[in-house]
Amino acid sequence: MSDSNITYFTNPSTFILLGIPGLEMAHVWISIPFCTIYVLAVLGNFTILFIVKIDLSLHGPMYYFLFMLAITDLILSTSILPKTLSIFWFNSREIDFSACLTQMYFIHCFSLMESGIFVAMAFDRYVAICHPLRHSTILTNPVVAKIFLAVMLRGSMLSLPSLLLVRQWPYCRTNIIPHSYCEHIAVVKLACADIRISSYYSLSVAFLVTGLDVIFMSVSYTQILRAIFRLPTKDARLKTFGTCVSHLCAILIFYIPKFFSSLTQRFGHNVPLHFFILSANVYLLVPPLLHPIIYGLRTKQIRDRLLQLFTHKGM
Repeated sequence: MSDSNITYFTNPSTFILLGIPGLEMAHVWISIPFCTIYVLAVLGNFTILFIVKIDLSLHGPMYYFLFMLAITDLILSTSILPKTLSIFWFNSREIDFSACLTQMYFIHCFSLMESGIFVAMAFDRYVAICHPLRHSTILTNPVVAKIFLAVMLRGSMLSLPSLLLVRQWPYCRTNIIPHSYCEHIAVVKLACADIRISSYYSLSVAFLVTGLDVIFMSVSYTQILRAIFRLPTKDARLKTFGTCVSHLCAILIFYIPKFFSSLTQRFGHNVPLHFFILSANVYLLVPPLLHPIIYGLRTKQIRDRLLQLFTHKGM
């Protein structure tokens, strides 16, 4: 095709989101579980925020990190679901170019932040179990605040280059994104330029940063397990390990869909597009739903506080 037949525009005014191509007739039906998951995730995470805020006995490192996780989950799910539902319900497919970039940045930034929060929670469990007498002196409130600041800065700074690269590419032929939200690779593929640097950077961040986080958590839990197996009785070992179960479940719920979605995106050339888009949505929607359920059921202090709230309301 000659250059004269290609229309270039550095910053298109809008993009068109298709939702889930191939399943357009089922959009309304798909919206039902999506909306239900989102509503439950919002209620669950706001409940965690409320309980941690009002209960002074929960003002400690573990619950501060849980508070941060709830905020991150709320922002991640809210960054995609309202627009996705507007596509499903009202066929509102247009999204402003700057809004698309903002959505993309929020997804990248808060995904990295969530990974960093899990590392911080693993460190908290390591100190609590391996150095219990020093826990209150190591993880003081100023230290927790510095950890959160570092997690925020890491997510913000590492997500910025991808945003700047996407913003500078020239776009041509179409502004139609075959996705339900502004997913990075789906947007970059519309560019009429050599996008290898953008692909390499996003892949490096995804695997190197996440890989380092997983390694750090693995080292922490190796030390934790060694400390647990040195305990004298089986009951003591089970009780101590029980304090880590919630965190381990939350880690698996976050990372398994993330890796599956990433591998499908990079190497699943024969995978139907609608399957990839559904998995990309599940990765961002299901963890925010399950995290408050896990911590609400497995954490005794939160469970007891919930029971007190419902008991008082019923009286």
